[in-house]
Amino acid sequence: MKYRHLGKTGLQVSELSIGSWVTFKNQVDVDAAMKIMTAAYDYGVNFFDNAEVYAGGKSEEVMGAALKKLGWRRGSYLVSTKFYWGLNDGVNEKNTLNRKRLIEGIHGSLERLQLDYVDLVYCHRPDKTTPIEETVWAMHNIIEWGKALYWGTSEWSASEIIEAIQIAERHHLHKPVVEQPQYNLLERGRLEGDYVRFYKEYGYGTTTWSPLASGFLSGKYQGGIPKDSRGSLKGYEWLHSRLTDQERLKQVAALEPVAKEIGATLSQLALAWCLKNPFVSTVITGASRVEQVHENMKSAEFVEKLTPEIMDKIDAVFGVVKKGEDDD
Repeated sequence: MKYRHLGKTGLQVSELSIGSWVTFKNQVDVDAAMKIMTAAYDYGVNFFDNAEVYAGGKSEEVMGAALKKLGWRRGSYLVSTKFYWGLNDGVNEKNTLNRKRLIEGIHGSLERLQLDYVDLVYCHRPDKTTPIEETVWAMHNIIEWGKALYWGTSEWSASEIIEAIQIAERHHLHKPVVEQPQYNLLERGRLEGDYVRFYKEYGYGTTTWSPLASGFLSGKYQGGIPKDSRGSLKGYEWLHSRLTDQERLKQVAALEPVAKEIGATLSQLALAWCLKNPFVSTVITGASRVEQVHENMKSAEFVEKLTPEIMDKIDAVFGVVKKGEDDD
């Protein structure tokens, strides 16, 4: 396993990590979580991603119980959580990053995770109604109290992140150091284009999510939605239109010969492609079975095989035209 610094921080994260979205509680119980996390840990994975809202707080409970049973040395792994949507429908309890919600949120997450602190805490989405300054101060306090060590953002615009950084610098507060954007062969915007200048100038870290586009890029949906996939889970019906998109299914089929050319599975190719980007600190992978962990962890072996020629073939599959090229 290779490790990358989280942006300009001294913290090093494994280039491949494990996330609990969808799987923990919905597909994976405590025993299965222990097996998945142990398999990843044995490969050198040191980052395990979570969020308050995942499975209504139950995902944190599963991960917390698994960590307690595993008894790993606390300094050997990193855990994250995120706040925004909340767990209840009351005013000040959902869709906000106000001080009250954030402080109550961290207390609840630590209790469910059975931890004294988390290593990373994110603002899960931007809040258009709470002043960014209020959010920055609350996140600073959470770190000062030792309940989290670093904080970041998820799916924030570059301008919102810059404003948060500038507020923190002006008041000598702990500033955000990492963004968690969706990044895969179908969703490239936040780590390409205008964001490149932002990441270069600010040295912001990234913990990218959904590298397989909810499993779509693995090829498992080529024949429809399997009964044991996340696309068949109750509450995830919103994924159906994406998972049955005929144009995108054709693109995945066209990607298969490229994967075979370098000796990789579709999943391994898609993960290696994410790792190829120097602005990626870690690629968060998901798994409901240990076998998936083994397959995903081997994807790092294929990064060097992604030559400029192979990268061009991948771009051609998705109709990507590089800047400066004539696309008339």
